[in-house]
Amino acid sequence: MACMKLGSKSEMFYLYGQSWLCSTGLPSDVIIEIGDTSFHLHKFPLISRSKVLESLMKELSRENDKSVLELHDLPGGAKAFLLVAKFCYGVKMNLTPLNVVGLRCAADYLQMTENYGEGNLILQTENFLNHIFGFWTDTIKALKTCEEVLPLAEELHITSRCIHSLVLKAADPSLVNLPLSGPSVAQSPEDAELWNGISLTPKASSEDWWFEDVSSLCLPLYKRFMQGASARNMKPKRVAGSLVHYAKKNIPSLGSQTSSQNGNSSAFKSTLSTPSEADQRNLIEEIVELLPNEKGMTPTKFLLGCLRTAMALYASSSCCASLEKRIGAQLDEADLEDLLIPNIGYSMETLHDIDCVQRMLDHFMLLEHDVIDSTSNDIEEERSLVGGSQPTNPMTKVANLIDCYLAEVAPDVNVKLPKFQSLAAVIPDHARTLDDGIYRAIDIYLKSHPWMTDSEKEQICRLMNCQKLSLEASTHAAQNERLPLRTIVQVLFFEQLKLRTSVAGWFFASDNVDNSQNLNANLALITHDGNTPHNPVLAFDNMKEKVAELEKECLSMKQDLEKMMKSKGSWNMILKKLSCKLVPKPSNSKVSKPCKKSKISPASTTQMEENAMQVN
Repeated sequence: MACMKLGSKSEMFYLYGQSWLCSTGLPSDVIIEIGDTSFHLHKFPLISRSKVLESLMKELSRENDKSVLELHDLPGGAKAFLLVAKFCYGVKMNLTPLNVVGLRCAADYLQMTENYGEGNLILQTENFLNHIFGFWTDTIKALKTCEEVLPLAEELHITSRCIHSLVLKAADPSLVNLPLSGPSVAQSPEDAELWNGISLTPKASSEDWWFEDVSSLCLPLYKRFMQGASARNMKPKRVAGSLVHYAKKNIPSLGSQTSSQNGNSSAFKSTLSTPSEADQRNLIEEIVELLPNEKGMTPTKFLLGCLRTAMALYASSSCCASLEKRIGAQLDEADLEDLLIPNIGYSMETLHDIDCVQRMLDHFMLLEHDVIDSTSNDIEEERSLVGGSQPTNPMTKVANLIDCYLAEVAPDVNVKLPKFQSLAAVIPDHARTLDDGIYRAIDIYLKSHPWMTDSEKEQICRLMNCQKLSLEASTHAAQNERLPLRTIVQVLFFEQLKLRTSVAGWFFASDNVDNSQNLNANLALITHDGNTPHNPVLAFDNMKEKVAELEKECLSMKQDLEKMMKSKGSWNMILKKLSCKLVPKPSNSKVSKPCKKSKISPASTTQMEENAMQVN
């Protein structure tokens, strides 16, 4: 820490109770009272350095050759005046970053100019201030002391000069030449250089070296520092990083969340006492206002923590709305546990704030609308490339997140069906690679709401696409008595359709080998006598016959489905009758295999899908 020595005389002041006495051997002729402290001094050393003290002493009447002056408004109080008295008496004293601001303000208040002695206190303190402005740590210390004398420090531009110096150094670490308190700064004794008793250190080693230092400032000063940093076009990532650090250190709930995750109970623990709820509310509103608007600059986890805290502190609606929009813009980066925000509203109908998640999801969909329109045609191609891996598309990530969220809130008996449907229906069908997640949420909801009518069950089951269930989910759904009959029939139908398609594909691959061998043999015969033993017309007629057989099977399946829907037999009989269709009949005859062209025609496939939709 920088230091400037003043005076040459040995110490002559000592404290007796609440009074400071001067051991010069001469009786005091003036008493200066500041608060509860009094100073028994002599007139001449004081009036020779201060215009204000000289004027006050001339106006006072003399009683017992003693004057009593009250200086309760002196900036810095009794602590600063003690240094003023030492300076007037020429006693040894040290100017430091911790006392220079208060002493500079006191000197200005007392008008200790050069007209009252060369090298007076205003000049000495001003020179020292200009010196420490070149050093980061000393400037931080000086700025923090401005809080005690803020009005006069503002008037003398001490505060603004400190902030300007710090902003310059935060923007350009090459200007930093004093020890830094940040954990990311390397301080090596052998690399340090001494200049006039001051230790110089290497540059900061990372962009966040200044976060911890400025987080010790009070909110008004910190806000001005960050506004100055933004005005100098500091990177939004660094601005957001500092704001996150400051919030976690000064808002206990945010700091405790980080501490529990890092396993360190002392992390981000503020050295000050726990602020009141009003102070925390004001702080979080100011922090949110200072956050950069660029997407992805602020971690989503921090934003969700801020939103949870803001709601708990009953922050302004504009603050919560701003956080919801910021989270919605990057909802694909959110974690499920952070999305489970407790409902602390006045109604408190549900355990979790589903309306808040609905607003964030709506905002995400609004921003992603153009992206979805431009990429929806490529989703199937992306699915085929990634297979069963984790989704990389933001829309797909959000779809999985919302499905998991619905499964978490589904057990709440107070979650009404329209609210559940509203949240699930926002996700477009193409965003889900599989509908297992939404099926799980629906099943949990049905289990927790057994009083639902058949009509309501059918409504909620329309949220899922039975064609996009995995084999495991389809097997579960086929045996799930909580599902309505229409849904189970639809699941069984699409599973049978998938099975027939896969079997037809297997036959098609088998015929490719046989047809290739026959084609080679026919070409060889044509080369010899120009006649083929296998007439192509007969082969084409054979293909038409097999396609007709498949269409006949589809028609038969449609009739079976219609009969089952009209049947009033037992549930087990229906399942038994449907499940028998899932087992393909073994066939050793080559004639039963479809030829290369014997895939199910588009018209047949469309007809089968329409039949399934009619069942639903």
